[in-house]
Amino acid sequence: VQLQASGGGLVQAGGSLRLSCAASGRTFVKYIMGWFRQAPGKEREFVARISRNGGGTSYADSVKGRFTISRDNAKNTVYLQMNSLKPEDTAIYYCASAESLSWPPPRYEYWGQGTQVTVSS
Repeated sequence: VQLQASGGGLVQAGGSLRLSCAASGRTFVKYIMGWFRQAPGKEREFVARISRNGGGTSYADSVKGRFTISRDNAKNTVYLQMNSLKPEDTAIYYCASAESLSWPPPRYEYWGQGTQVTVSS
């Protein structure tokens, strides 16, 4: 599967952005989808994931209550709605897919190219 992330940009603290990740190739509904981020000088970290049918979600504590992950299997797209953004949310955001039957998946096999999110104070 090929993943294409978009929707990043520059926003002021307290603002919102919605990231999208479009998938092509193999059947999208087979995949658990996740969002990760990597800030300058830091390791990549988990942000959120969503189950195949969208009924299950999980979030990092740092974004819980502010970010919402969703998916539209008819459009082969997963979204990350980010509200109440903070400067510490500044990072490159990556989407990823996992075909594993485990929840959470042990690893993500495919990754998108990333989209930059910058939150100014």
